[in-house]
Amino acid sequence: MDTSAALEPVLRTARDHAADVDAEGRFPTEAVTALRDSGLLGLTLPLDAGGLGGGPADLVRVAGGLAAACGSTAMVYLMHVSAAMTVAAAPPPAQPKLLGQMASGEALGTLAFSEPGSRSHFWAPTSVASADGDTVTLASKKSFVTSAGHADVYVVSTQSPPGRAEGVDLYAVPADADGIAVAGPWKGLGLRGNASSPMTFALDTDAGHRIGAAGGGFGLMLETVLPWFNLGNAAVSLGLAQAAVDAAVGHASGARLEHLGESLAQLPTIRAHLSKTSIELAAAQAYLDATARSLAAPDEGTMLRVLAVKALANDTALHVTDAAMRVCGGAAFAKGLGLERYFRDARAGHVMAPTADVLYDFYGKAVCGLPLFES
Repeated sequence: MDTSAALEPVLRTARDHAADVDAEGRFPTEAVTALRDSGLLGLTLPLDAGGLGGGPADLVRVAGGLAAACGSTAMVYLMHVSAAMTVAAAPPPAQPKLLGQMASGEALGTLAFSEPGSRSHFWAPTSVASADGDTVTLASKKSFVTSAGHADVYVVSTQSPPGRAEGVDLYAVPADADGIAVAGPWKGLGLRGNASSPMTFALDTDAGHRIGAAGGGFGLMLETVLPWFNLGNAAVSLGLAQAAVDAAVGHASGARLEHLGESLAQLPTIRAHLSKTSIELAAAQAYLDATARSLAAPDEGTMLRVLAVKALANDTALHVTDAAMRVCGGAAFAKGLGLERYFRDARAGHVMAPTADVLYDFYGKAVCGLPLFES
């Protein structure tokens, strides 16, 4: 799918505002508005829902491109796609127009999974819903919700009400529902504009707003959320890494050592760093592309790739952005190159649930034939 015509105006807007979004720690309103208008919020949603019918490879290209322009915008976009694909898997009966609204750009979505009690184990909410007849009461405190206070719909996880189906339930909660509160502004090291604030959901809902069967949320998390989120998060990490390499190559080629009459790129040590980072990035990108193909046509190795791709890309982004800073020396600490922003933004993926360390453990369990979710 050729998304360039729709994507390029969004990239220009994201680039134009990336520095001030980061400096001010504000939501990337301009870029998100451009995304709403572009049709790309429906990139991976089916045609019959008003989406573009794109697949995993399309998400990789769009999310990676957005990350190179503005990491915060890329994460807002990825969380929308993750929420939209969850709604698409099992649309809530009481919200028949929701999927179309998420495809058209009318409704920006996000996930509200992580909780203080289970931390990066996003699949295990500690909050428990209660039920009285047809009414279900949510009482969930979430620790990090991207687009908090800016999304139009939140996909909220909770333990099922006692005495009903055991497991995890997911609910589509409109932003205008009573009982939603944002704890305060997001202040982070990186991704400073993605509004990942704590939120509270204390409100009444019902089965008509539930996504999937009672107790079926865990399955949706593993079968829908995990593959799309891990793939997209990996694309964001490598998009940031590519932007850092491009900046480092540009600086090394242009900056000169006047006393030697040479550019920085003429120093063997500089070329060595640039070659190593470029090769590492290319290898990770190849694995990302292979994972996207595997998701489009699943086989017995698909789940292993899903587990590995985010951890690999997160670590690659850490190494590459660190090397880019080293290549550019003192100039990297200034705002002009954008490198210090890529460096800070790249740190987020590694600790974002499921963290790279958790995914390495899951991968180890899988190759050793051990259950993923049993000790």
